[in-house]
Amino acid sequence: MNTNTINFSDIFKSSFLENTTSFSVVDSLISLAAAFAVGLFIYVVYKKTFAGVMYSHTFSISLIVMTMATALIIMGVSSNVLLSLGMVGALSIVRFRTPIKDPMDIVYIFWAIASGILCGAGFVPLVIIGAILIGLVLLFFINRLTVENPFLLIVRYNDPAIENSLEHIVSAQSIKHSVKSKSVTPGNDMEMIYEIRVKKNDTGFVNKITSMEGVQSAMMLSYDGNFTA
Repeated sequence: MNTNTINFSDIFKSSFLENTTSFSVVDSLISLAAAFAVGLFIYVVYKKTFAGVMYSHTFSISLIVMTMATALIIMGVSSNVLLSLGMVGALSIVRFRTPIKDPMDIVYIFWAIASGILCGAGFVPLVIIGAILIGLVLLFFINRLTVENPFLLIVRYNDPAIENSLEHIVSAQSIKHSVKSKSVTPGNDMEMIYEIRVKKNDTGFVNKITSMEGVQSAMMLSYDGNFTA
């Protein structure tokens, strides 16, 4: 009698069937449901605390999907060492090129990923408690935060004699200011760039600078690390 005969079930016995039998549908649904609930909570907190002008609805939705996808990955790799190593290698080649301008967006991304990891690992009570506390902290501090973004004042002129008057106007109308650069081009055209913090966002003094004799133009830009008109 041949004892080396291999049937269909023996081929999958060591991998496919064992992984299928060890898979718990109920636990997976609970983890995904918890990840969805926490991701939805992160979405609501992000929407309530958003202080910018251009609100990205796709980014807020991605926080929910990110939480659930991270939980799904953790559930898959938690019971298989080889799969976890393969997943690390696969994810290491992914490069995310989307620029994150607001540091708070990075906080929400990290919060969503951390919540997904904990949900996938089964620490649902810890995720809920942490989400409530973090949400309360964000709602409490961000809604009471007053941001005074600096401005860049760019003045183009052709008479160097007005520099003292220009400095007097800027110092009188700003809380704090400093000269960022000064350039002179052929033809005696000059440009002065100030970094200033104005009083109560009062930008009316720009009109006064423009009306000065010898000033060609005056422009103020909001500056938070990037140039935005």
